[in-house]
Amino acid sequence: MNADRWTRWPSQEALARAGLSMARLWFVGVLRVVILGGLLWSTFHEDRGWRLVGGVAMVVVVTWAAWALFRVSFVHRLWPSLALMALLMGAGAVAEIADWRMLALVLWCATAVSALERLPLVAAVPCVLVAMTGYVTYDGGNWLIMALTVIGLSLAGYTLRLDAEARGSAHRLLAQERAARAAEAESAALAERARIAREIHDVLAHSLSAQLVHLEAARLLIEGDAAKEQVLGRVVAARSMAREGLAETRQALSALRGEMTPVEDFLRELVTADRASVTVKGDPRALPAEASQAVRRVAQEALTNVRKHAPGAKVQVCLRYGEGEVKLDVRDSGGQPPGELAASGAGYGLLGMRERAELLGGSLEAGPGEEGFVVTLRVPG
Repeated sequence: MNADRWTRWPSQEALARAGLSMARLWFVGVLRVVILGGLLWSTFHEDRGWRLVGGVAMVVVVTWAAWALFRVSFVHRLWPSLALMALLMGAGAVAEIADWRMLALVLWCATAVSALERLPLVAAVPCVLVAMTGYVTYDGGNWLIMALTVIGLSLAGYTLRLDAEARGSAHRLLAQERAARAAEAESAALAERARIAREIHDVLAHSLSAQLVHLEAARLLIEGDAAKEQVLGRVVAARSMAREGLAETRQALSALRGEMTPVEDFLRELVTADRASVTVKGDPRALPAEASQAVRRVAQEALTNVRKHAPGAKVQVCLRYGEGEVKLDVRDSGGQPPGELAASGAGYGLLGMRERAELLGGSLEAGPGEEGFVVTLRVPG
């Protein structure tokens, strides 16, 4: 960890000043312009001729080198950064020789602070030592003041580094949080789309399958030269199932909007056209939307299977509210042989019911009972 701290670059978020407000950026920019203008005026206002030209040329070179240092250090290129640091410190030595002492001091101090702020510590520390050595050598002032200046500049540079890293880390965490929220919202939207698709599929599959049962029965009656009344009864039953399908579609849309009738009322309405009874045990309560829809769809599919595979059978539907769980039990007494009618439909009813239960963390069991067929659904609720 210590070695990594010495060789690690400051993050690009830190070097890019990520997280700084626009007001602070403007303030820093204006402050730099004012300081730079004052520095140039104090350094070159008495120069004339070639000396002034040389000073302007040095300012241009130093400005370009500082800009280039910011660019190459941002992309973590070590050797070009060190070369530009050397160029800036060399410019400080030239400024000292040319008797531009203020410019020289600013260059040495700025390179020391910039090295600590923008370079890996293993490269920044030697740069600071060289820059501060130049400052101490050419300044020639009071040693206590120079020592305090060196310590203060070093602490300032390292503090700026830590502040930028903290700000960069906060910016990365904020970006990760936003990405996580976006992913969560997308996942929720996909889950909602899947739920809507599943509801529409279940409604259509149940309604069309039930209609197909009656239409197939009508076809068999016609082929067998059955009485007109028998065929008409099947056609009327198919029309009734079509109406029920429309009603179920409306119920599904209401469920998607969160407007659902109690499950036990739905079951009682569902069995009105069948030889079925409904028993409710436990204390009825409002169920989560997914659990409520699972109970409704499983009950519908189970009754459709009874019509197809055990016509005329008596059906017992039992809804039990337990502790943290709701259980639906649909069992028939066994009816007439199914004949050709059992071949109608897609054959995926039980599979679809089981998948719906497992999506909710529940289970579905289906198989022969003492007399007929039993479907048992358990879902959290």
